[in-house]
Amino acid sequence: MASRKEYLDYILGQLDGLEGIAHRAMMGEYLLYHRGKVFGGIYDDRFLVKPTPAARAMLPQAPEELPYKGAKAMLLVDNVEDRDFLARLVTAMGPELPAPKKKKAT
Repeated sequence: MASRKEYLDYILGQLDGLEGIAHRAMMGEYLLYHRGKVFGGIYDDRFLVKPTPAARAMLPQAPEELPYKGAKAMLLVDNVEDRDFLARLVTAMGPELPAPKKKKAT
């Protein structure tokens, strides 16, 4: 099942206080970026984030879920109504995320 654009728009609205939030459609789902780094995504209308140490600390009871078959597990964010919490979560994850890979020149 693909994610609905309305759910993406809702999550983006909840994150609109953060600078540098972007998204990219990927096979019916959406990758989410903060300042160029992938921190999570929308998969089957679920907001999932990478299981960084900061995310695990802030979401200690969050279940691990697979975004799609064969993928690495991510943490389910249930508390999507709390804009301040979401901003703190994404900001705390930032330093722990890998830098974007450089594209090879052709």
